[in-house]
Amino acid sequence: MAELSLLRRRMIEDMTIRNLSPATQRSYVHAIAKFSRYCGRSPDRLDLEDVRAFQVHLVSAGISWPALNQTVCALRFFYGVTLGHAEIAERIVYARSPRTLPVVLSADEVVRFLEAVPSLKTRTALTTAYAAGLRASETVGLKVGDIDSGRGVIRVEHGKGGKDRTVMLSAQLLRILRVYWRLAKPQGWLFPSRNATRPIDVQVLYSACRSARAAAGIDKRVVHTLRHSFATHLLENGTDIRIIQVLLGHNNLSSTARYTKVSNGLIRRTTSPLDRLNIEVVPPG
Repeated sequence: MAELSLLRRRMIEDMTIRNLSPATQRSYVHAIAKFSRYCGRSPDRLDLEDVRAFQVHLVSAGISWPALNQTVCALRFFYGVTLGHAEIAERIVYARSPRTLPVVLSADEVVRFLEAVPSLKTRTALTTAYAAGLRASETVGLKVGDIDSGRGVIRVEHGKGGKDRTVMLSAQLLRILRVYWRLAKPQGWLFPSRNATRPIDVQVLYSACRSARAAAGIDKRVVHTLRHSFATHLLENGTDIRIIQVLLGHNNLSSTARYTKVSNGLIRRTTSPLDRLNIEVVPPG
């Protein structure tokens, strides 16, 4: 047990040195612990055949392809970095994920969905997510100071992979946020929980989505679908794919491309799909 704890601590230190996000660190540690429990031995005493057997077990248990590949990332990091066995890490194969088309809401469905959210706070948060193409975790992590009305942008801190980025501040979203601010008076977090020192829990957004989806008669998963819809609606309106990639925080562009080809000025001039919709600012009642 002491040996395992030492190994765990070393892996966490390795991840911290490489600035992996806390969520990624928790996921990797959980995956290696699960691997160790399945094999019944300390993971540093397990070889490639044990890894293969574990992968077969996960597939037979019905694990999703993204979850399986996240486990592969954890195993490759553990063997390649923490144990220094690059030859083993390179032979741990990723699963080939099936390619599926993302679920997208029509403009009418976006309006119906948002107007079915009865709470001012959650409706404003979900409207913000759609208007700026944010992940749920990025939305709840916004602070009042991240809304830069003077420059016409929103600053997103510590997005996926710990990356910061700037997204457009829609004219309609700014109007909605100003009404929300006058009524709710948030101080630090833009969408605070009942304990104002913490942001609203992301599960609150998921719960609100499930209720609003049923109320609006929409048979689609919604939280991440808002992000897909944001990107699709931008693309349908002729927005350059490079701008969409930067707005979404995708990392498949080089740093040079991000800064020389997609400036903040270009982001500000990009019209959010929200500006083409007619959304009620305040829920009735």
